[in-house]
Amino acid sequence: MTEAEEHALLAVALEAARGAGEELRARFGHRQHGVRAKSGPTDLVSDADLAAEAAIRDVLKSRRPQDAILAEEGGATAGGALRWVVDPLDGTINFLFGVPAFGVSVACEDAEGAVAGVVLDPIRGECFTATRSGTPALDGEPIRARVTGELAKALVATGFSYDAALRARQAEAVVRLLPRVRDIRRMGAAALDLCWTACGRFDAYYERGLQPWDIAAGTLIAARAGLEVRTLEPAGEEPGGLVVTRGALMDELLELVR
Repeated sequence: MTEAEEHALLAVALEAARGAGEELRARFGHRQHGVRAKSGPTDLVSDADLAAEAAIRDVLKSRRPQDAILAEEGGATAGGALRWVVDPLDGTINFLFGVPAFGVSVACEDAEGAVAGVVLDPIRGECFTATRSGTPALDGEPIRARVTGELAKALVATGFSYDAALRARQAEAVVRLLPRVRDIRRMGAAALDLCWTACGRFDAYYERGLQPWDIAAGTLIAARAGLEVRTLEPAGEEPGGLVVTRGALMDELLELVR
C-alpha cells in the first residue's frame, strides 16, 4: 500500500471519529438513556455508544462500502481486503459518570495489521493519528515516546477487568508493581492510555483482557511513536494482554505483571 493510500484511509478514519465525537460531546454531562448491562453489571452500554457507532458506520458506508467492519456494539460485517476496527466510546463508565476521560477509536487494517488509526478525545479536543509508514501526531504535531531508563522513575498506566475474580488477580500484580515504580494511573480508557504513552505522558502501559477495538488504533500510534508493543500471554484463567513501553523497562515490567 502506498503512502497516499494510507493517508486516504486516515482521512476516512478522521471523518468517522469526528462524527462520533460530535454525538458524544452533545450528550456528555446530561442524563444518559438506554443504559444497560452487557457482560456483567459493571459493563455498561448506553444510547450514546450506539449513536456514536452509527455515526461511524454512516461514514464508512458512504466512503468505504466495500470494506468489513468490526465494532464493539454492532459486531462484525463482511467485506473485502480491508477491515475497520471501531470503538465508538472507549471509557463508557467514565462517560456515564461525567468523568471527561474517554475516546473514539477508529482503525483500518489489512492482512498485515493496522494501516491507519485515529484516537479522538472529544472533550479535550485532542486527536491522535498514525499511518503504517508515517509519523504519529497529536493535532498534527509529531509525537515521540519518552525514554525512561529506571523503573523506579516510571509512571505506569493500567486498566482492570469487569470480572471481579480477575480484578482480584490484577490487584496482586499492582501490589508487586506499585513499590517499584514512580506511581500507577488507571484512567479507564485503553485507547487514551496507549496514546498518552505514545506522547510521553506515561512511561508504560499494561493491561489484560483487551478487545481488538480497544487497541487497534492505539497500538499503531504507540508503535509509530517508538514504543515496543509486547504480548502478555494468557496465564491460567487470566486472558492475554499487552505491555507497551520502550528501552530497558520492558523486561523488568513484564516480569512484574506476568
